[in-house]
Amino acid sequence: MSRIYTRTGDSGETGLFGGGRVRKDSPRVEAYGTVDELNAVLGVARQSLASESMWAEIDQFVVRVQHQLFNLGAELATPQPAAHGTNLVADAEIAWLEQAIDNWEKQLAPLRTFILPGGSLAAAHLHWARTVCRRAERLVVQLADGELAAGESIRGEVIRYLNRLSDALFVAARAANATAGVADVNWSQQG
Repeated sequence: MSRIYTRTGDSGETGLFGGGRVRKDSPRVEAYGTVDELNAVLGVARQSLASESMWAEIDQFVVRVQHQLFNLGAELATPQPAAHGTNLVADAEIAWLEQAIDNWEKQLAPLRTFILPGGSLAAAHLHWARTVCRRAERLVVQLADGELAAGESIRGEVIRYLNRLSDALFVAARAANATAGVADVNWSQQG
């Protein structure tokens, strides 16, 4: 029987896919750990979406994103992803996100003000995922500009994917509200 615990991380280090060990607070681990957190938040969002069949399209979108994020996290956890056969996020996934955004925006009223996260529970969870996605994007940019070993780099597609995904999650939250007949929560200076 295989055990989930290995004790190899008890000293504060973790192994990378393809070899090598880094501290658990390294920028690389922070980046792929936040992508993993985003995936978990999307799992929570899916539970909200699953409660109503009207959100089936958004749920299908989210589950596909979860699979893509697993691949993206593996890419970030691998110093030389192409050399290890890691599935790499590509322009096709970015184009798919753009198509989803465009399709939802055709159905939504144009924004005339900033909106607050909220409305339906599903929309609130999607907004939460959006903010975690933005943090993941910031950490990946920081990693790309930081200390990588010789020959290592973060591909531009990774950053573009996360940037587009946060936009898609924003629009998906608005679509969830619209589908449920719940208004977006408009921001007001007066609070």
